Amino acid sequence: MSLSSVLLKRLQIQRRIIAAVNVHGTRSFTTTEGHRPTIVHKRSLDILHDPWFNKGTAFSMTERDRLDLRGLLPPNVMTSEQQIERFMADLKRLQLSARDGPSDPNNLAKWRILNRLHDRNETMYYKVLIDNIEEYAPVVYTPTVGLVCQNYSGLFRRPRGMYFSAEDRGEMMSMVYNWPADQVDMIVVTDGSRILGLGDLGVQGIGIAIGKLDLYVAAAGINPQRVLPVMIDVGTNNEKLLKDPLYLGLQEHRLDGEEYLAVIDEFMEAVFTRWPNVIVQFEDFQTKWAFKLLQRYRNDYRMFNDDVQGTAGVALAGLLGAVRAQGRPMIDFPKMKIVVAGAGSAGIGVLNAARKTMARMLGDTEVAFESARSQFWVVDANGLLTEERRIIDPDARPFARKVKETERQGLREGAKLVEVVQQVKPDVLLGLSAVGGLFSKEVLEALKGSTSTKPAIFPMSNPTKNAECTPEDAFSIVGDNIIFASGSPFANVDLGNGHLGHCNQANNMFLFPGIGLGTLLSGSRIVSDGMLQAAAECLAAYMTEEEVLQGIIYPSISRIRDITKEVAAAVIKEAIEEDLAEGYREMDGRELKKFNEEEIKSFVKNNMWSPEYPTLVYHKD
Repeated sequence: MSLSSVLLKRLQIQRRIIAAVNVHGTRSFTTTEGHRPTIVHKRSLDILHDPWFNKGTAFSMTERDRLDLRGLLPPNVMTSEQQIERFMADLKRLQLSARDGPSDPNNLAKWRILNRLHDRNETMYYKVLIDNIEEYAPVVYTPTVGLVCQNYSGLFRRPRGMYFSAEDRGEMMSMVYNWPADQVDMIVVTDGSRILGLGDLGVQGIGIAIGKLDLYVAAAGINPQRVLPVMIDVGTNNEKLLKDPLYLGLQEHRLDGEEYLAVIDEFMEAVFTRWPNVIVQFEDFQTKWAFKLLQRYRNDYRMFNDDVQGTAGVALAGLLGAVRAQGRPMIDFPKMKIVVAGAGSAGIGVLNAARKTMARMLGDTEVAFESARSQFWVVDANGLLTEERRIIDPDARPFARKVKETERQGLREGAKLVEVVQQVKPDVLLGLSAVGGLFSKEVLEALKGSTSTKPAIFPMSNPTKNAECTPEDAFSIVGDNIIFASGSPFANVDLGNGHLGHCNQANNMFLFPGIGLGTLLSGSRIVSDGMLQAAAECLAAYMTEEEVLQGIIYPSISRIRDITKEVAAAVIKEAIEEDLAEGYREMDGRELKKFNEEEIKSFVKNNMWSPEYPTLVYHKD
């Protein structure tokens, strides 16, 4: 029997059993991904041109012989550490020369260089990303991803992901089989209609899906061969793109109404037909469709909307952290007065999540739910939202203030943000407006009148230019004794006398990878409200008392793999408690239900992919 046949047979046996990874000597778990030999059906230059299997100079001499690579590579076999050291030296040297003139931001040059590495060697790309996640997360995702999307037609080099367009109606069920992976665990899909705070970028919005999935791989250990970025191109209403001869998408106005829904329906049916266990994350759909699509699919498919539910969870974790940072017991959360600037999908998502949490703490009754509503003041582009407003978005209506309430507070329909802050004296000022600088000097001066001893300022809009204020403005105007958290990364502020103003980043990256991984490993058929709540509460509890009292309410991104493990375990635990867990691969749902908390965490850790070069064995088709 040949070596290939023996290894194939051995692999087939391994797939039928659960590898023994014991915790406390009690139970066994699936082995960590990437440690078994990988069977490939190509050799020579074909391997070197395949980013999934290419190791470059790290191919051993036995592999070079086995895969017909001898003579195609320099003779010195390098370790992955040596490869990365060489790459990092090149990156530092090439950053400036890769710029397209002085107006080209340095991070976009970094993105280009990293993207080239991604094109030729996926394992090394993810190793670089994981080992330097704090430096490169802002490059592969926000804020740099905004620049990438704006310029994507000019940056496009190698196809990555799939494109489903309005012209593909009736063909999507067959199209999904064009993707080479027989198993897909995670899809991030966008229609490009509301990319960050940049508006309608059409087909160029696929950059957001690619960036999110890079974080799924780096943070959650989702196998990169089982992720799929998707763009649904239903046209664009961006007149500049409609007239741009270099634009890569459909140059027609967006579909709407039933025609639009028919395209999304066909896509969902197609991907879940081929990959029944896939999880689909909706990303950057305009508010008009975000809630509608979430309600349309969430009870039938494994899906969630990161803008509505992920942002809500991260913001909720920050709000709970702010209670702790103010030295108050968590049960005081329902007493927090919160002014929210912005009533789009993200803003309403945060309001719904916070209201449900307050109601639960108050007894989870109808009276509690109504009482929780009165803790929020919503200000949109037309000012304070009240029941006097003639046209109100149905999703925002529950948060419209009653007329008697506003009169008692000396406010009126349409009152400006600065007036609302002056009269309400909130504990938290939260921005999800996508209006850069909205928290002006006047607004921040008004916040100095807050009844809280440590008011929280959350300018959460992305990218950086859309942040409602900078940390320098917040600390210099409101004072040192504040809690600051933004959507985009900012450096800490030097307050003098050796003190720092901590700039927390309320990054969705702290939650969505764990939500996705936990859903995948639990085998839950839906992503329930309880699972999302468990994720947010896990993140809120992650920081120590000492850290939160210093104003540190979110962890460092350098700890992202550990955070994701904890969040995923919390999601699995909740899925088990709600009787939604059906298990993952060889791990039967009934066995999963027997796990204690530590065993769940070990199960998560042992199913997170790590970027290690597997042993490659050639097998002829």
